[in-house]
Amino acid sequence: MKIQRLFSGAVVALFAAIMAAPVAAWEPSKPVEFIIPAGTGGGADQMARLIQGIVAKHNLMKQPLIPVNKSGGAGAEGFLEVKAAKGDPHKIIITLSNLFTTPMATGVPFNWKDMTPVSMLALDNFVLWVNAEDPYKTAKEFLDAVKKAPPNTFKMGGTGAKQEDQILTVAIEKAAGVKFTYIPFKGGGAVATQLVGKHVNATVNNPIEAVANWRAGKLRALCVFDDERMPYKTRVTDTQSWFDIPTCREAGVSTEYVMLRGIFMPAGVPPEAVNFYVDLFNKVRATPEWKKFMEDGAFNQTFLTGKAYADWVSKAEVLHRDLMKEAGFLAKP
Repeated sequence: MKIQRLFSGAVVALFAAIMAAPVAAWEPSKPVEFIIPAGTGGGADQMARLIQGIVAKHNLMKQPLIPVNKSGGAGAEGFLEVKAAKGDPHKIIITLSNLFTTPMATGVPFNWKDMTPVSMLALDNFVLWVNAEDPYKTAKEFLDAVKKAPPNTFKMGGTGAKQEDQILTVAIEKAAGVKFTYIPFKGGGAVATQLVGKHVNATVNNPIEAVANWRAGKLRALCVFDDERMPYKTRVTDTQSWFDIPTCREAGVSTEYVMLRGIFMPAGVPPEAVNFYVDLFNKVRATPEWKKFMEDGAFNQTFLTGKAYADWVSKAEVLHRDLMKEAGFLAKP
């Protein structure tokens, strides 16, 4: 009986110890596919690959993070893959405005609610760029020249069709009373290259997509489509910082637009996995490499998670539907 009591006591003690021990937090058990629903060289591609490098350099995750570009169908290829991967915590996707514009323009059966919001990493600005060899020093000078020319004489380069660059181009046309010929390219890197080569007259590239050519003196920044100037005051060129670029509203163009750079996962993933990635991206944001990237690319550093992030995305969906409707870009029922 004494032995039995000792044995029973040991079992109870062992069970209590197991119950009291902390449960290991979830973490990836195999490589994580990091889907980029856009072409190479653009803002989303650059950000995703920077994150991969930071995670590897600082050993922030035991498993590798593997960026994969899936740009087919204006990003629909990537979004549909995530939609189909319900419950898989080893897939994440970086988003841009095609999160809204692609399904609205094409009717592809996808909505952001088919995924799990993880975190807003930042908001990306849009800048009106021209070739530095052109005579236009301000947005007003440039748009006055467009207005005086026959309609469609000036070419605006942008990423994709019926996506954010073309939506913004239509908004500029309506605000300024001008008309461009819009030329779509596969990614933001190609758009910047086309402007340097004078194959188009202007672009509305994100800062990170054009900064190398701006720094090299090949492009000129005319205005930023945000409600206030970018806060970064360190000089990028010999004479200008991001802060020195006026808002387009200051320049007489009453058009504003910023773009989401955020992370989603498939639907049905465990909350512990979402928490893992939120923590991971908080660690990424604390690194010097990320901080430099934010300043180099003149990002709005808003960071949201949980309900606040989902609420922001929901409002942005309504905004994009209104913009797409006004531009005539909604898919016919």
